Order: sequence, then C-alpha cells, then structure tokens
Amino acid sequence: MRTIYKIAALVGVSVLTTSCFNKERPNYQFMPNMYESVAYETYSESPAFKNGKEGQLPAEGSIPRGFTPEAYPNTTEGLEQARANLKSPLAENEKDLEKGKELYAIYCSVCHGAKGDGKGNLVKREKFLGVPDYKDRELTEGGIYHVITYGLNAMGSHANQLTQHERWLVTDYVLKLKSE
Repeated sequence: MRTIYKIAALVGVSVLTTSCFNKERPNYQFMPNMYESVAYETYSESPAFKNGKEGQLPAEGSIPRGFTPEAYPNTTEGLEQARANLKSPLAENEKDLEKGKELYAIYCSVCHGAKGDGKGNLVKREKFLGVPDYKDRELTEGGIYHVITYGLNAMGSHANQLTQHERWLVTDYVLKLKSE
C-alpha cells in the first residue's frame, strides 16, 4: 500500500513540474545576465567602466608584481651614468656563462655574430650594417646592460624578451667574448 502512495506521489510531482513548461514562453530566468550578456564595443564609452572608458591606466606610482624599476633612465646621460656606475648584482654562484651563451645565441648572434665580431647572419645578408665588433669598443658591464635594456641606434630594446637576470647573464657573456 505504501508503495502505491509513493508511486502516486512521484507521478503527481513529475506531472506538476513538467506541465508548467511551455516551449513558446520559457520559464523564469534566475540569472539573466548569464544567458544574455550585455555586449560592449571595444574602446567604446560604456557605463560599465569608470568615466565611460574601457582602458584604465594603472594607479600612479604602481609597479607590476615581479618588476624592479631600472636605476638609470633611457637617455644619453643615463647610458653614460650606467657605463660609469652600474655593476652586476649577480653573485659569483649566480653567474652562468652557459646560460648566457645560450641566450646570446638566441637574441644577439644573429646581428653581432657568434664571436661578437659584428658579422652575424643579418649583417652578412646586408639587412643591418655597422654592427660593431666588441673588441673595437670600450665596454663596461653597466653600459652593455643599459643597451640591452633600452637599445641603442638601430638595436632595439630586449627588455621584453629577457628578464633582468637574463640580461645580466648575457652581459657577462659579452664581456667574456670581448676578452677572448
């Protein structure tokens, strides 16, 4: 007898829940923004963003996580100061010439050559001219690091490709090439 009541209650509940469904007029939407999101045109003015602008600038003076600001600015004076004063922060056990050589081969040797003689593949193909030989230059570790970070003349900045630690490794390797 109890099983009959249970079966009847189950059938009654299923009839009640399915009888309210109408394909032409859907039921309530509990989270309508999940179904129909508000579309915003890229870079358009919108009430969803502060001052109606989508792209917001970071707070003044904020520094991205994991980033250390450079000590010398991207100016000629900054380069001269770096040449005179900037020294490698790497301890002897942190210096890794093999890693520096690997990074140099990837980012530098295409122009500067594997030996630092200014005869990389792009120079041989005359895509870039006037790449200096390291032996003909007065190089300091601060000057090399500054040029890798900001670029100089036709050489662009490599700050986006190399971390600060990697730039110091390449700097050490360039100094080794100069001394050979």
